[in-house]
Amino acid sequence: MIYLPILLVFLLYFLGIPIAYALFGSAIFYFTFFDAGMPADLVLQKFITSAASFPLLAIPFFVMAGSVMNYSGISRKLMQMAEVLTGHLIGGLAQVNVVMSTFMGGVSGSANADAAMQSKILVPQMEKRGYSRSFSAAITAASSAISPVIPPGIVMIIYALIAQVSVAELFVAGYVPGIIMAGALMFTVTLIARKRKYKPSRDKRASLREIGAQFTDSIWSLSLPFGVILGLRFGLFTPTEAGAIAVLASILIGLFVYKELKFNHIKHILLDTIYGTGTVVLIIVAASVFGYYLTWERIPQEFTAMLLEFTSNKYMMLAVINVFLLLIGMFLEGGAALIILAPLLVPVAVALGIDPIHFGMIMIINIMIGGVTPPFGSMMFTTCSVTKVSVGDFMREIWPFIIALIFALIVITYAPALVLFLPSLM
Repeated sequence: MIYLPILLVFLLYFLGIPIAYALFGSAIFYFTFFDAGMPADLVLQKFITSAASFPLLAIPFFVMAGSVMNYSGISRKLMQMAEVLTGHLIGGLAQVNVVMSTFMGGVSGSANADAAMQSKILVPQMEKRGYSRSFSAAITAASSAISPVIPPGIVMIIYALIAQVSVAELFVAGYVPGIIMAGALMFTVTLIARKRKYKPSRDKRASLREIGAQFTDSIWSLSLPFGVILGLRFGLFTPTEAGAIAVLASILIGLFVYKELKFNHIKHILLDTIYGTGTVVLIIVAASVFGYYLTWERIPQEFTAMLLEFTSNKYMMLAVINVFLLLIGMFLEGGAALIILAPLLVPVAVALGIDPIHFGMIMIINIMIGGVTPPFGSMMFTTCSVTKVSVGDFMREIWPFIIALIFALIVITYAPALVLFLPSLM
């Protein structure tokens, strides 16, 4: 019966209850009817004090930074840079889509924000160039899985808080996996575009002079994420302060460099920030109360022991965890899945000698792949709703990209040196 709250979470979620309420309701149910030794006011106190966390302030700052960048012209400059670099390739605008998501990882830090933005900007352009709308939506959703892997992703901050690892090291670890995912998707786009005869968006490769001119024009956009990482690396500021600096830098660039940020954008930026922050933080706070129940019943320890009895081979365990996470990711939103599962799986990984930084990248990539996979992938629904593509048409186009992302996941899982090389230099 002690596992009933876990089953209740999934039952409520599939009945359409928001995951935050499902987590909190299940925990309250447990402490009210199963273990009355914990007074209800202490459970509510845990709910309130969980939000009083300095590291959590990084989330609203990075959400706001992403919104400011969209209105300040930074996102547009990144798209222009992506087109100069890859527009001449087979499947030009689809390749631009992938590179744009890779650039946007250091900007929005959110897969759904990236999917929504590119659905509005790039998909209509792709349709005009002869790409089918369903293919355009599929590559947009698939490429958005890269955004949270390239720093500074919001899910990275959440994992670092749960696993008690360095945010700066986790940020740096994301670059190589993100590039591997982008390469796998670009190769898949080339194969499909060659078969369907999708034309490049540019007639010829950009000259070095043209690339240099665009790089100079986009240098402020490109330097922002690297500035954040370098500041963290050299101890100039904490992750929370890094978020505030990203907001300030974005505002200054939008006002004085690109001159596209206007006074009437303030309302939209604040609304984006409030909505994005409220959704994420409410889930985190509810999950902390649910985690109180897990700790009270020693479920993470029991779960670790059960998995270790199944196999003590870490490579076999990684395969089992990958399959498990891919299945869970199809049904649970990424942040919620990470918050629920990380406390259960990180102790297993550590017990088998798997580096928690490496394991964090495995978890994040798994959950992002789940986000584009039917039946309940969150980026799938975001992209389909914005582009007005039916889920059936989307499903027919997305499978080659899911296979490409799974191939990248396997490489990242079984070649930890690729992930840990950059953090090891810190």
